[in-house]
Amino acid sequence: MKQKSFSPCGGEVDVSICIVSFNTRDDLDACIASLQRATSSVSYEVIVVDNASIDGSPELVRTKYPWVKLIANKRNVGFAAACNQAIRHSSGRYIMLLNPDTIVHDGAIDELVRFMDSHKCVAIAGPKLLNLDGTIQYSCRSFPTMLVGLLRRTPFEKLFPSCKAVKRYLLSNHSHDEPMEVDWVSGAAMIVRREAIETVGMLDEGYFMYCEDVDWCWRMRKAGFKVFYVPTSVITHAVGRSSDQLFVPMLLQRHKSMLRFYLKNYMRILPPIFAPIVVLGIGIRLISVLSKVAVLRIMLKWGRWLENALSRRSS
Repeated sequence: MKQKSFSPCGGEVDVSICIVSFNTRDDLDACIASLQRATSSVSYEVIVVDNASIDGSPELVRTKYPWVKLIANKRNVGFAAACNQAIRHSSGRYIMLLNPDTIVHDGAIDELVRFMDSHKCVAIAGPKLLNLDGTIQYSCRSFPTMLVGLLRRTPFEKLFPSCKAVKRYLLSNHSHDEPMEVDWVSGAAMIVRREAIETVGMLDEGYFMYCEDVDWCWRMRKAGFKVFYVPTSVITHAVGRSSDQLFVPMLLQRHKSMLRFYLKNYMRILPPIFAPIVVLGIGIRLISVLSKVAVLRIMLKWGRWLENALSRRSS
């Protein structure tokens, strides 16, 4: 897909916070409110791109947060394209992608801006993400290898539970309490240097959703920039509030994006014979996950039937 040009207009504020929403009204409300509450010594603007929500999200922004820049799309153009819309309307020295299902902790934005200001070679930085229960969400990783694509979340993973390649991918053996250079950070919350976007380009709109963050970090690193994880900045992330509304279609989209990432980036450096292996690995992964979903749904339906049957018998 041909990407529209990016015309920089930065310098007015420190950071432009770009939020893409799709039927996440309550989460969006809480996210923007957390930004207002969070102590911040940096100047920022908030840009919300709504992907044709029907839950009143645009109306919420217009009435409760009139200071927020709102772009209301008439159709769902996808996450990457919506982010690019926000970037084109931004004026910050830095761009921050932020999911609507996040809560920004005090000082989180300040810490990221401070880190970027003192590390000029860094193009992208990501905060420490926490689950709702306060546990760490592993949001920084190594680039997925061919072996990881074949093993992770497939039946083969049980055959090799201690696979070093998977552990290296997840960075599970690394401390997540210290800043570290990584291959990529989650697009749920990442700050990006404007000059790096001018050099590398915006998000690849060929990804409707998922893997666009991995691809962007890949391109940044190929251009000579660095990507860092910054745990002094903390944000809570609920994970998947928007995508869970259309679970199976989004599951298919995730694997489609995975395939695009592998074919786009790895097939440039590996022999063509590896392409069928990539397709096979992602296909097995998709079938495995869909099978688990089908079994779970059958169990839930059976459980409801049994509960209703027992209820009728007792009455």
